[in-house]
Amino acid sequence: MNDVNRAIDELKYGRFILLHDGKDREDEVDIIIPAQYVRPEHIAVMRRDAGGLICLALSNTIASRLGLLYMHDILRMINHNSILPSIVYGNTPYGDRPSFSITINHRDTYTGVTDKDRALTISAMAAVAEKVMNGNPESGIAEFMSSFKSPGHVPLLIAAKSLSERRGHTEMAVRLAEMAGLVPAVAVCEMLDSTTFTALSVEKAYEYAKKNNLCIVEGYMLE
Repeated sequence: MNDVNRAIDELKYGRFILLHDGKDREDEVDIIIPAQYVRPEHIAVMRRDAGGLICLALSNTIASRLGLLYMHDILRMINHNSILPSIVYGNTPYGDRPSFSITINHRDTYTGVTDKDRALTISAMAAVAEKVMNGNPESGIAEFMSSFKSPGHVPLLIAAKSLSERRGHTEMAVRLAEMAGLVPAVAVCEMLDSTTFTALSVEKAYEYAKKNNLCIVEGYMLE
């Protein structure tokens, strides 16, 4: 089950894989799938079987070309008379800054939170990311501005420039997509445990993977 090459093949065919960041970090397992393949049934699986926050991780290059900023930087820009800069997240307990940016909905969604709506937002954002990455940034930027609105129900995550800078699920998911030759935009969701009310243990994640014939990648295996 634990094989990077198999994981790359699974991602190429639009299948889920599991990703464990490591015991020296969050020690959590996320279920991930390339954004370009996301359909409503994928959102349903992530919502039902994982239960965490369904986010869209973007490469640093995509985020930069779209002018996206980290949420902690956005909050710091707010007028100093506001209390919001005072609540900006410092370093996490595991040592780095959150990768959250803005939240979005596609303009054709209704509430934005249904499986269909979130799938539309994520897959359409993957199309924007592909344009931005493949030599047509102006068209991608124009589509982003005309087709999306914020706030919404899909949090965007900005990956650091490299794994040497940050080794979170965001960066590892993006790296795996790059290794698979895919658009570096990946839907990710933490796996939670409704019995312990905590993150799903790595042991239980392996059981889930075996039951569902999924591949697990350990973060230390990525470079």
